[in-house]
Amino acid sequence: MSLISGMIRTMAAVPCVHLANPAKNAEEISALLDIADQRGVKLCVFPELSLTGSTCGDLFAQPALLDGARDALYSLLQKDVKTAFVVGLPLMLGGQLHACAAVIAGKQLTLVPVNGHARPFAPAAAAPACVTLFGQTVPVVRNPVFDCGSFTFGLFEDCGAQIVAYSYACAAIAGQHARIERRFQQESDAQLCAMVCASAGYGESTTDMVFPGHAGVYECGELLAQNNRFARSASYAIADVDVQRILFKRSTQPVSAQGTAVPLPACEGKDDALIRPLSPLPFLPKDGEEDAFLLDALAIQAQGLIRRMEHIRTKKLVLGVSGGLDSTLALLSAAYAYELCGWDKSGIVGITMPGFGTGTRTKSNAEKLMERIGCTMLTIPIGPAVTQHFSDIWQSMDVHDICYENSQARERTQIIMDYANKIGALVLGTGDLSEVALGWCTYNGDHMSMYNLNGSVPKTLMRSMVAYAARLLGETIVPVAQDIIDTPVSPELLPGVNGEIAQKTEETLGAYELHDFFLWHMMDSGASPRKLYALACQAFEGQQPREEILRALKTFVRRFFTQQFKRSAMPDGPQVTPVSLSPRGGWQMPSDAQMQLWMNEVESIKA
Repeated sequence: MSLISGMIRTMAAVPCVHLANPAKNAEEISALLDIADQRGVKLCVFPELSLTGSTCGDLFAQPALLDGARDALYSLLQKDVKTAFVVGLPLMLGGQLHACAAVIAGKQLTLVPVNGHARPFAPAAAAPACVTLFGQTVPVVRNPVFDCGSFTFGLFEDCGAQIVAYSYACAAIAGQHARIERRFQQESDAQLCAMVCASAGYGESTTDMVFPGHAGVYECGELLAQNNRFARSASYAIADVDVQRILFKRSTQPVSAQGTAVPLPACEGKDDALIRPLSPLPFLPKDGEEDAFLLDALAIQAQGLIRRMEHIRTKKLVLGVSGGLDSTLALLSAAYAYELCGWDKSGIVGITMPGFGTGTRTKSNAEKLMERIGCTMLTIPIGPAVTQHFSDIWQSMDVHDICYENSQARERTQIIMDYANKIGALVLGTGDLSEVALGWCTYNGDHMSMYNLNGSVPKTLMRSMVAYAARLLGETIVPVAQDIIDTPVSPELLPGVNGEIAQKTEETLGAYELHDFFLWHMMDSGASPRKLYALACQAFEGQQPREEILRALKTFVRRFFTQQFKRSAMPDGPQVTPVSLSPRGGWQMPSDAQMQLWMNEVESIKA
């Protein structure tokens, strides 16, 4: 399998240090470069002063060590590898001693003087623009941005490059590593870049300090890979950086480029399967962060609802309760909001509106849920009104077409809208982000409300939020919520069989896990259909056949484009997750945009 488009394989490498022995250090570095080359790495970063060790002190000024470091650098310059790499060494530049980073790509050498070192090194500003080394003129660049064709990298956080090669030497202090990790995460997030970080390790002087040898790769605030610190042998971290994702994020949040451009030969690292954390459920919180995440999500919904109700001066709301996931989360979130305010939950009016396809399981769960929450419960069958409506518009009861289905959805919306007017209440919407993306809702039916809590909550997150909210509101609600979670998703608009659901949405659309995965990566990185397919094949390997992934992708692209007109008129609602399709700030797209370019790419994919 080829490396996915836009991915650049990087490696942070920590060799064992042979203090003041450049030849042995070059051997250690060379062995790690062999691994990098075999693994298809395009950029490999070593710690600062890695050819000598960073704790040589006044030995750095000794001619023997300087000559040895130059010889070691020359041996690495002769090495036949496709990987671009960064090593560190002391060098005399213009008559002054400098701590330098040596950048080598395709046997092209560039030197970068580095600040931050005390005695015996001169400041970077004192370095000349070039030096003669190994019989050639070598440029000395203070703040470079190296252009390798498919990506750029620099050595300093504010250089504007897509990848920062960060070489350092940091002694270990108990409890400090978490702070260092946060710093790299925050910096990569602030600069919208990747950081490939390598710190000095085993073999450095232990006179006063111990060096843990940290290697890590970070991207836009996320840790992609790291090694085991305190290893007594060479170690490394390899990860694929998504440069397309970085460029996509920078298109809306520009980062000013400050470095000096330096062209390098293209790094043609070998293609391979993706090395990168890739969750099939990207909307879900990370392990260990579930409760805090879910409480935040519920609090956002509750706060938004409370503010809107206070603004329109009502303590009453109306919603349709079907016994499905969407209306369950809206009802639970509303109940949580009422508890926060100390309001009487009888002000929540839940209306169950059985129609031609309503199943006994969902109707029973809707009634149990409302009873245990303690809200006002009404039942208004829609059959007689819809039958009369069919007669008015000459629609046959036997023709189960789109008119047959949508008439029921619009009748339900009319009921809750008019009843809310009758009692001075807010109509609470229930449609979720997955449905908003696919347009899987009836225009001016369940598409419409006065305030929609679920508009940026996808189906894959909804189950976790329902389970969490049920636990918060009381143990008696938990078993009902769990049965709702276990019920197949259905609009229940076609007649059932013996009280069982006839329509199962995912049989028509494809798995919501796939659609949510496509939506996340399209909105997070601007991934094209071909890239969405490749990412999904890896994330869902062994879970979803490739033919099914491709079928769902075709549905996703087609419906995302054709259903924009519904998103253009979607109601207000709070943003809960990083993805919002609200036309007022989340996603702006013309309803007439043609999808042919995207569909052509989908059609060219062979499962």
